[in-house]
Amino acid sequence: VQVVESGGGLVQAGESLRLSCAVSGRPFSNFDMGWFRQPPGKEREFVAAISRYGARTFLADSVKGRFTISRDNGKSTLYLQMNSLEPEDAAIYYCAGFQGVGSWTQMTSYKYWGQGTQVTVSS
Repeated sequence: VQVVESGGGLVQAGESLRLSCAVSGRPFSNFDMGWFRQPPGKEREFVAAISRYGARTFLADSVKGRFTISRDNGKSTLYLQMNSLEPEDAAIYYCAGFQGVGSWTQMTSYKYWGQGTQVTVSS
């Protein structure tokens, strides 16, 4: 399975970005999917997750109301719409495929990871 993130960049505080994650190698609808992020000098943390057909989503408290996770199974692509970005949102953002066991919020529950895309937010 290949996982490739895109859409990162440099924005000012208050602006928006949409990240994309293209998955290939196995049927995309086989997987719940998640977004994690790793700020500079910090550990990787959970951001958002979505069920296989998009019926259920879950977001970290820190992004609730500002970020939206969605997916297009026909395009085998996962999205993260990020609005009202804050300097604290600056991080490398990773997309991952859930392995089917465990909690959505735990890194160890995910099997397929991308290389990440950098998001920088200036104040």
